[in-house]
Amino acid sequence: MQTFDLEAQGLRELNSSLHAQASDTNQTHWEIVNPKGSHAIAVGLDAPIEVNVRGSTGYYCAGMNKQATVHVHGSVGPGTAENMMSGMVVVEGDASQYAGATGHGGTLVIKGNASSRCGISMKGIDIIVHGNIGHMSAFMAQSGNLVVCGDAGEALGDSLYEARLFVRGSVKSLGADCIEKEMRPEHIAILEELLERGGCDAKASEFKRYGSARKLYNFNIDNAY
Repeated sequence: MQTFDLEAQGLRELNSSLHAQASDTNQTHWEIVNPKGSHAIAVGLDAPIEVNVRGSTGYYCAGMNKQATVHVHGSVGPGTAENMMSGMVVVEGDASQYAGATGHGGTLVIKGNASSRCGISMKGIDIIVHGNIGHMSAFMAQSGNLVVCGDAGEALGDSLYEARLFVRGSVKSLGADCIEKEMRPEHIAILEELLERGGCDAKASEFKRYGSARKLYNFNIDNAY
């Protein structure tokens, strides 16, 4: 295992070393100590490596991730796992705004709460939140799954497309064109797999499903006024 002291060795050296693993994956396990809220830790990874961050991070931790597993033993700032393509990011604490934004693939697990705009414009990522999420989450979400074991804030799923939203708790309000939908057996199966992947102690039968009413797909003159 490679242990990297971020305070002593610096962020540029860390990310350069991690990026080098795209062509050389002999060093597959990394331990990052003393992150102290630094921004852009472990961004742009593209190798099947495991990175453990021992502490909380700032902006954009694990952004643009491919293949790697990044495990943050603390909380994270805005934009965690932003534009992620594949792999897994696990946050033991809470996540600030727009976690998983524009994510195309992979899995983001947040074991605490997530702030506003969680999963905004998600494009295939699976986001599993053990706690609550804030307002405007899944805004313009195009595909993928958002699982919330707690409550959701205002305007959930505003203007979303074909993403699936599963919420166990209460929803303060639904956004434009977002409605509650029937939980069919295929959705139960999808949710059960997601709950298992995210390490959630919850039953799929306790959740409600939300999705697009598909009324915003085509131009309507009544919406122009």
